[in-house]
Amino acid sequence: MSYRYRIALVFLTGFFIDCINIFMPAVALPRLAAEFGTASLDTAWVGNAYILGLTLVIPISTWLAGRWGARRLLAASMLVFALAVTACGMAGSFTAVVVWRFVQGMAGGLLIPVGQAMAFALFRGAERARISTLVMGVALIAPALSPLLGGLIVDSSSWRWVFFANIPLALVAALLAWCWVRDPAESFESSVAAKPDMAGLLLIGMALTAVLMGMSLYGAGRGRVGALLCLALGLAASVLYLRHWRKAADPVVELRLLLSPRLRVSMAVYYAVPGVFTGVNLLSLFFLQDLLALSAQRSGMFMLVYAGGALLAMLLCGRIYNRVGARPLFMVSLLLHSLGIACLMAVNSAGDLPTLVLAYALMGLGGGLAANAAQTTALMDFHGSELPQASVIWNINRQMAFSVGAALFLMIFNLLQPHTSALAAYHASFAVAALAGLLPLTCLHTLKENQA
Repeated sequence: MSYRYRIALVFLTGFFIDCINIFMPAVALPRLAAEFGTASLDTAWVGNAYILGLTLVIPISTWLAGRWGARRLLAASMLVFALAVTACGMAGSFTAVVVWRFVQGMAGGLLIPVGQAMAFALFRGAERARISTLVMGVALIAPALSPLLGGLIVDSSSWRWVFFANIPLALVAALLAWCWVRDPAESFESSVAAKPDMAGLLLIGMALTAVLMGMSLYGAGRGRVGALLCLALGLAASVLYLRHWRKAADPVVELRLLLSPRLRVSMAVYYAVPGVFTGVNLLSLFFLQDLLALSAQRSGMFMLVYAGGALLAMLLCGRIYNRVGARPLFMVSLLLHSLGIACLMAVNSAGDLPTLVLAYALMGLGGGLAANAAQTTALMDFHGSELPQASVIWNINRQMAFSVGAALFLMIFNLLQPHTSALAAYHASFAVAALAGLLPLTCLHTLKENQA
């Protein structure tokens, strides 16, 4: 196996672990809530803490790679990850689960942008579509298998084994990184400042944490005042970072790269499809298990339908991307995905199986097409020292899309539930999600013909 495919395998292994830890624990949330006596909406913090940890550590990951070496950083991150999932499985309280999920996310966040930048630096031009197809193949397999496997684990043993099952994967990733990654990683050494932008890191961390906290508090019905204060703090920190960025010599997040229309549109599409789907899927799990009384295993099986549609879309995108460009692929994917979400509005009982299958198939087709095209398009304009910086922005966006999607639609559902029946609240939430998924159609025109 050539060196570039070894690096790709290290990155893809870490990316797979990241994906399954977004989707697999979601299946166990109803059981976890029952054991600890936690409100169902509060369990979103099991996912939010993980994604928040990922997001906060991403900005300094490339600096750490340049300072410590990619080999040591990647191997150490997976060892800490193994420790954190062990602690999650042994936790004696809901708070402990959330704390260790945050640590778990920070460990995973060190591997993903560094591994992606190294892999994409070795695949250039038209070959970017090839590595992007591999990335999206992993992004397809993980959501497809993890809910089903998670459901089998939960139904046959305990939610704790959903976390313990990650230990062998994390140890394998650490071993591969230690054996295969070469140091020094020149692209990181040339692009990372001698000292990290700590002021910028503090402002970015404050903005991301406050926004997520505000949306989650509001969604869980913890009071509007506290939620609005958090959102205001997040907005203020964002404005302060913008002022800081204009003066900083080496800002922790280089906003200048957002001048690329390819990156901007890809980010918007990621919020509208994978981000929206994360929120819809989380709502759907409670909808299927609590309202329609389906088992965790049967609920997870609908992701296999999603995977079938996404596989077809992913293979198609890999074959035609270089011929048709991103714009038509984005347009079709947004329409298919939103149509699939709209089908969930027609589900009223466990007997509506054909409609559920159709919904997940359409969401899979749209999701696979959108995610693959966005992954291919986002970093197309960047090479050399800009690539790690662009990878940081892209991965912050990817993680925040998941967080915002989950928090936003839980918030919408919670706002609707007191005023109507549970079934009507779910249907209305799905309707809002379907409309939100179409918003990037308004910005596709910014992709010029030679960029589409």
